[in-house]
Order: sequence, then structure tokens, then C-alpha cells
Amino acid sequence: MQASSYLKLSVLVALLTIAMKTAAWWWTGSVSLAADALESLVNLAGAVFALAMLTLASKPPDDNHPFGHHKAEYFSGGFEGVLIMLAGLGIAWGAGHRLLAPQPVGGLDIGIALTVLSSALNGGLAWAMLRKARELGSVALEADARHLITDVWTSAGVVAALIGVMLTGWLWLDPLVALAVALNVLREGVHLVRRATSGLMDEALDAESLAAIDAALASFRQRTIRFDHLASRSAGQRRFVDLHMHMPADWSLGRAATVRDEVEQALMNAVPGLRATIQLLPLGVETRQEQQP
Repeated sequence: MQASSYLKLSVLVALLTIAMKTAAWWWTGSVSLAADALESLVNLAGAVFALAMLTLASKPPDDNHPFGHHKAEYFSGGFEGVLIMLAGLGIAWGAGHRLLAPQPVGGLDIGIALTVLSSALNGGLAWAMLRKARELGSVALEADARHLITDVWTSAGVVAALIGVMLTGWLWLDPLVALAVALNVLREGVHLVRRATSGLMDEALDAESLAAIDAALASFRQRTIRFDHLASRSAGQRRFVDLHMHMPADWSLGRAATVRDEVEQALMNAVPGLRATIQLLPLGVETRQEQQP
């Protein structure tokens, strides 16, 4: 199942959960359920935008974008993060008013049942999407999955609050939990924006990938071959590494090219999706860039 298929499924699930949570809010009048329904609406907007960005990221390179469109996924994560933070502020505003003037809620058994059912749908989808996101290295898919996980925790807190209201009659529990939901939503939104910003800044590959690259190069290191000036970056689902390979000056071009091809293949086997650029240099020769202080 492709990443785009998961996002299309996310759109359908978001529509279903919005309907269920809106019905639960209408039935009960609970501000925490209203907050939960608002977050699901953000889920829908985020999933639609993520699908659009994933489609753009999959486009091949062109004259204006010779290195591809992979970074479009980071816009998705940033956009969804901003949406989440706006939803958190809206939830906090409504909960603050209700906390100052608590109002009775009713029909909580139906409201709780609808919320639990919608959470089960979101939780199952989020678990599957997060596994696929880690497999593909998809920022857009991960952002949408994490948003769904936030929604699940939000719903769990809402259900706990409503059960507390049913058992104690403390109406202030409803808006208090809505405020806690708002803080959690804001935290997750900040995390997504920071992740998107890091990607747009050409952040280096993770430690695990760098270790795999070093291990692949180790099998080629010998007295006559050395590697240096390794630089890496990630762009959505793509990973890139640039390095210099120094070898004896008396090697033929064909022999040097053959060894470089073997190194490139070893790097791609070590890190799936990696694109390696290797500059060949004779031993003892440095580029002008290397000679600069």
C-alpha cells in the first residue's frame, strides 16, 4: 500500500470521525467534545494538504527543479503543525470561557460511546501510517500519523473527564480537560513545525544511517584508497551523501570508475533510497575548497 493510499484513507476516516464527534458534541453540549471535534476537522485539512504535497514530492526532476521536489513533504509537516497550534488556541479559548461559567452536560453515555469508536478508528490508522512512514522516511505521512495519535490521546482525556463528570457531578472537569487537550495539541504542533524547519535546513542524516555509510566505506578503505569530506542531507524520502575518494594517480580512469561504482552500490545497499555523489581525486591532491582555512 502506497503512502498516498494511506493519506486518502486518512481523509475518509477524518470525515467519519468529524461526523461522529460532532454528533457527540451536539448530543451532550460538552466543550471537551467540541474541542475533540475541532481537532478532527484539522485532521481533515492536514490530510488533504499532505496528500497534495506527497503528490508534488513524487514528481520527477524538471528544468526548474533539477534535484526533484522531495522537500515538498516538509511544507506538509509545517502546515499541519500550524493548523494544530491554531486548533489548540481555539480549544483553549472556548474552554477558558466554559471554565469561568460551567454548564450542565447530558447524554454522556452516547457521547462517550461515539468518541471511543472514533478513537479506535484513528488509533488503528495512525499505527499503520506511522509504520509506513518509518519504512519510507515520509515526513508528510509521519506528520499526519502523529496528528492522529494526538487526536487519540485527546479523545482519551475527554472520555476520562466525561466519566468523571458522570461520577462526581463536577462540571468544571469538562473545561479543565479541554484546556489540557489544548496544551497537548499546542505541544505537538510545535514539534511538527520544528521537524519541518529542520528538513528545509538540509539537516544531516540520522546517526544510524551515518553509521551504516561508514561501515560500507570501511570495506573499501586500504593504504591506497581513502575517503574524506563526507557531507549528508535528507530531503523528504530522499537521502543524499557527497564525498571525495582518493586513489593512486597511476590508476587508469576505467579502474577508478569501476571502484567508484562498487562504492556507490555498497552505499545504496547500506542505506535504501540513498543518492551518492563521489568525486575522484589522486592521492595527495586536494580541491581548492579543501585547501581553504
